[in-house]
Amino acid sequence: MSKIRASHILCRTRPEAEEVIGLLNGGGSFEAIARERSLCPSGKRGGDLGFFGRGMMVREFEKAAFSLEKGETTKEPVKTEFGWHIIKRTG
Repeated sequence: MSKIRASHILCRTRPEAEEVIGLLNGGGSFEAIARERSLCPSGKRGGDLGFFGRGMMVREFEKAAFSLEKGETTKEPVKTEFGWHIIKRTG
């Protein structure tokens, strides 16, 4: 598989990211929460990052995104140099 599509919600701290995961686990809409809470400009698009291949994202993010099944969201926040991510594989 050369490319996948994913969305994410970027938070400043692990506690903020864990709070977002709690909202998602409670049935919250990933896209709506991304619009409200994500620090990344992609939040305006519901967190959508589009399609990307290996080597296009930072290592920690890429490893987590490629390990997910389509429709699956990370159960734990993923730490990168940019902050804490909740990642959803969408395609």
